[in-house]
Amino acid sequence: MIIGPIVNGTGVLIGGLAGAFFAKRIPERLRTALPLTFGVASMGLGIAYIVQVKQIPAVVLSLILGSLIGELIYLEKGIAWLGSKMRAFVERIIPSKTHEGLSQEDFLRQFVAILVLFCASGTGIFGALTNGMTGDPTILFAKTILDLFTAAIFATALGYAVAMICIPQFAIQMSLALGATFLMPLTTPMMIADFSAVGGLIMLATGFRICGIKIFPVANFLPALVLAMPISYLWTMYAPK
Repeated sequence: MIIGPIVNGTGVLIGGLAGAFFAKRIPERLRTALPLTFGVASMGLGIAYIVQVKQIPAVVLSLILGSLIGELIYLEKGIAWLGSKMRAFVERIIPSKTHEGLSQEDFLRQFVAILVLFCASGTGIFGALTNGMTGDPTILFAKTILDLFTAAIFATALGYAVAMICIPQFAIQMSLALGATFLMPLTTPMMIADFSAVGGLIMLATGFRICGIKIFPVANFLPALVLAMPISYLWTMYAPK
């Protein structure tokens, strides 16, 4: 049974709602310190996946081409636009004062970072594929624990819009899980390892962004996840040995 995406989406929903509702009761020091912890956790998980790489040139090529595609189609701007619309929609239903001190630019910068972290991390995508293929939701259960607290803390600053991220997250993970039956038999361990490495690089960049160290356009990297497996396969088949 595919329950991982349901549990993960529910975790983000509960965390987002609870964080926005209890925002005034959460000490400022936690609001400041915990996002740094989440950023470090994202970087650590990213590194753990990066070291699984099998074909380094294929991973680098995937990231470069994916970033190029993302820049050309203005993917991050599109996601930022979606974030602003989501914010306006939620504000009409549940007015919130939690992010009155944030400019639109700061709101979107943080919102896009956590949107990518929740919806497009290597952990979530690989976990959804694993759940769909084997029925094992363990990876997504572990991700739910991190997402629950991450959503709660970021919702103290960004409001109820964080809870809405559960919708695209569930849609993406469930689609991957349902399609895993057809996708996984076509993959090899090497392709999965290179795919995970690309996801790890994106998670690493997301961690830098959450910590405010460097604002990478992480959303523009997302097409690299689509390219990772095909390029890994082609590199294995046709690259000079």
